[in-house]
Amino acid sequence: MQTFPSTATRPNGAARSVAPVESPDFYDIDDLLTPEHKLVRSSIRDFVSREITPIIEEQAQKAEFPAGIVPKFGQIGAFGPTIPVEYGGGGLDYISYGLMMQEIERGDSGMRSTVSVQSSLVMYPIWAFGSEEQKKKYLPRLAKGELLGCFGLTEANHGSNPGGMETSFVETSSAYILNGSKMWITNSPLADIAVVWAKNEQGKIRGLIVERGMDGFSTPEIHNKWSLRASITGELVFQDVRIPKENILPGSGGLRSPLQCLDQARYGIAWGAIGVAMDCYETARRYALERMQFSKPIASFQLVQKKLAEMLTDITKAQLVCWRLGMLKNDNRATTAQISLAKRDNVAMALRVAREARQILGGMGIVGDFPIMRHLMNLESVVTYEGTHDIHLLILGAEITGIPAFK
Repeated sequence: MQTFPSTATRPNGAARSVAPVESPDFYDIDDLLTPEHKLVRSSIRDFVSREITPIIEEQAQKAEFPAGIVPKFGQIGAFGPTIPVEYGGGGLDYISYGLMMQEIERGDSGMRSTVSVQSSLVMYPIWAFGSEEQKKKYLPRLAKGELLGCFGLTEANHGSNPGGMETSFVETSSAYILNGSKMWITNSPLADIAVVWAKNEQGKIRGLIVERGMDGFSTPEIHNKWSLRASITGELVFQDVRIPKENILPGSGGLRSPLQCLDQARYGIAWGAIGVAMDCYETARRYALERMQFSKPIASFQLVQKKLAEMLTDITKAQLVCWRLGMLKNDNRATTAQISLAKRDNVAMALRVAREARQILGGMGIVGDFPIMRHLMNLESVVTYEGTHDIHLLILGAEITGIPAFK
């Protein structure tokens, strides 16, 4: 069990001390990690303790995105860690990527969302489906955090059924003309570019790179969120936006292309959920050892020990699932259904752990002096986005039976 110093700030700005970061590792999963994996994890953990933990409660209370974190993520290599080095990425494996998402989401789900979108939903499609010119133009700057990107798939009327999208484009002699809108888009109000999925005149889905400043392109922000309050969310609106022909992703084609990107992001979410659960578990464990009732610590009571034991069991199972899934990803053998299982179950696990932790902390579980309620509110979005809890259930059901139940 490793410990790292950490500090944080109360919502009113007064400094407070926080216990060292601890990692439950009941099955010695560290033995399965390489020295490089451990170095990546410790580097990101230190970064989170230094750059995210001290500010995140105040940012969430104010519902403000800490935009200054974007170049810092670039400096530590959090953007595009699996993208080849020649395009500015880290050239790391998927276990390293997962550990990075775990540690960043331990800090905050919204911060992990920023990184996931940039890495899996913007850089990945440009790398996987883009031209050599597009890769050289965008990827190095995205990797450094000089550009911020977003991913336009979901629409107001088409969430779980992205294939029904209405956003479309027509071809002219010199450009594509894009019309429509996208909803619930992480990073959009500040994004420099958007990877947008739209239908051509034949009804085929293609990916296009839309740049800020193009006439008719706007990104209104969504306000009044009770979840992911430190993350910035908005819309993408296209009114006769002229897209240069060199901005279409030549390798994209059909709904399978954006879903392939979502597989990348869902993999990161599965790891990130472990980070949330770890933070809630360790907070509750420490609190239970310190909180006195009936002249003894509440950790001595059977029901509290039951909660802690079940939390640790859940976290351990999730760790093993993600490690195995990461090995499959490294071998290019992980399937969509396997990724769906991990995303669905690990987020549900994190919600259970957060809710039990909130119970252990009692009234203190709802205040910003502790991270539990912020994590719990964030997870209410994580359990829904990039495939809802029930949609992932149906993905698994189709895999088991061979019968899709979506229609």
